[in-house]
Amino acid sequence: MSVRQTWLVREGGATAAWFDVRLAFADGARVEALAVLSGRDVRIEDVRARPPMSLDDLAVLGEWLEHPLFQACVEAPGGGPGGSRRARPVWPRGTEVCRLVAQEYRAAREEGGDPVLAVMRVTGHSRRKSLRLIGQARDEGFLAPRRARR
Repeated sequence: MSVRQTWLVREGGATAAWFDVRLAFADGARVEALAVLSGRDVRIEDVRARPPMSLDDLAVLGEWLEHPLFQACVEAPGGGPGGSRRARPVWPRGTEVCRLVAQEYRAAREEGGDPVLAVMRVTGHSRRKSLRLIGQARDEGFLAPRRARR
């Protein structure tokens, strides 16, 4: 299970933080949710599941997400979610970044989404920087070459 803060919006004295929550089960099932922390309320904005969830599973989704979301909200520095002014998550450096970028790239391709946009969302970088990271992942051998060399 992973919880990452994706956006932080401050308007007036109010702060709203969006979290990307991913659950992976042993049988291969996955659940992705977008949760919003606003004031003292937490709401689930979007849920995607493979295979589709039953109504019973959807009813207990809140219990599954309660503890990880609480940890993500409490552990944020500065007394609130995302104590820094930048919403970009902290990422490792070196080959670990290449491995994580390749993992996100492949996951987006499998789901039929835009892999560059997926890397942009996860890293918080611009399109140009994300393309550079994808190129580095290719150079390190984590992704297949773009075209065959002659």
